Amino acid sequence: MAGKFLIAAALVALVRPSVAFAPAAVSSGRFADPAVLSSRRTSLEMSGDGAHVVPSKRSKVARRIGKAAVSFATIALASAGAPPAALAAKKVVEEVVPVVEGTVITVKSGIAIAAAAGIAAKAVFGGSGETKQDFLEAEPYWDQKTVPVNTAKAKAPFVGKVISSKRIVGPKATGETCHIVIDHQGELPYWEGQSFGVVAPGARAKDGKPHSVRLYSIAASRYGDDMSGKTTSLCVRRANYWCPELKADDPAKKGVCSNFLCDTKPGEEVALTGPSGKVMLIPEEDPKTDIIMVATGTGIAPYRSFVRRLFVEKTPAAEAYKGTAWLFLGVANSDALLYDDEWQDVKANYPDNFRLDYALSREQENKKGGKMYIQDKVEEYADEIFNKLDNGGHIYFCGLKGMMPGIQDMLKGVCESKEISYDEWLKGLKSKKQWHVEVY
Repeated sequence: MAGKFLIAAALVALVRPSVAFAPAAVSSGRFADPAVLSSRRTSLEMSGDGAHVVPSKRSKVARRIGKAAVSFATIALASAGAPPAALAAKKVVEEVVPVVEGTVITVKSGIAIAAAAGIAAKAVFGGSGETKQDFLEAEPYWDQKTVPVNTAKAKAPFVGKVISSKRIVGPKATGETCHIVIDHQGELPYWEGQSFGVVAPGARAKDGKPHSVRLYSIAASRYGDDMSGKTTSLCVRRANYWCPELKADDPAKKGVCSNFLCDTKPGEEVALTGPSGKVMLIPEEDPKTDIIMVATGTGIAPYRSFVRRLFVEKTPAAEAYKGTAWLFLGVANSDALLYDDEWQDVKANYPDNFRLDYALSREQENKKGGKMYIQDKVEEYADEIFNKLDNGGHIYFCGLKGMMPGIQDMLKGVCESKEISYDEWLKGLKSKKQWHVEVY
């Protein structure tokens, strides 16, 4: 019923030629460039003699219906999980909606609106297997024998193009972190937990040789943020060096690759190598396996890929998963939190299977009255964590290598309190492949 109403609303907009809505989409689902939309809006706002057209009462009503239809379609597409849904929704919100006022619909764009509404209705209310993310799976889905490795090498990197680059931390964060989406055209398949190498353009000043490959953990599932299977995402913190003498950042000592990535614009090229690594893969054969994820800063990247695969996308792994995924993230303050809105959505939708804890070193205190670091937050739940590990759970650590000494000291202390040999305990976890570390 709701699907029929949606299509009817779009058709009402279609048959009212005075409806004020931008010629937003074509039947392929791609949207016009904002500049084109703006120019069309300007030309359509003017009559032949240059005078502005004043919308009639009928056109105002029709405009509301048209806007409602497309807005509804946008939400439906995004909710449906169809491969292009996320990108389509983003385009509508950012490019179409801001320019709807004063633009006259055309028959062609009206058909596109109706088509978009119909697609959304079918995806959400009609239902079909097309909304599932299952076209990049192994057989069976948990079999890791076919994990892709080193498809592109440093001497022959794959050249992808940036789709978007966005700052994802607040103004009071300690440094800048960006989320960068890159189009790999489906030529660089990867699995959750792997990394891509990036080769910055140009040459090293000291010897004129190409820049070295810099590894970045992948922050998207194998299907990508748009779920097409043709994109990947990186979470990158801009590396700057503060010079105490200059009392400013020293540009000569900045991180070449991180600054290159954070400065990229849509359409720019990025040389990728990989994917690489098998240490951080998800153990999916037993869907009841508990997963404990510990991160500092951009070490959150692989866990975003885990969470999307297990909770956000319609994957075979998500359908089967019955364990608990527990995420610990350590950052300086609330403004430095990464992907918090995503975690909160998953927590609200899967309260029995997803847990979330933050360690904010500049805002929280540990039990001793000192700063709350990641090891302090993990220690608060030591009994639960040890119990989950004793029952086959896996624990992951990702972030700056400086996080590990504090964590290991904490775990040793917990083992001593339980009269357990830390060395034997750790050896046991490693032998059963329950211990995963990727630090840099």
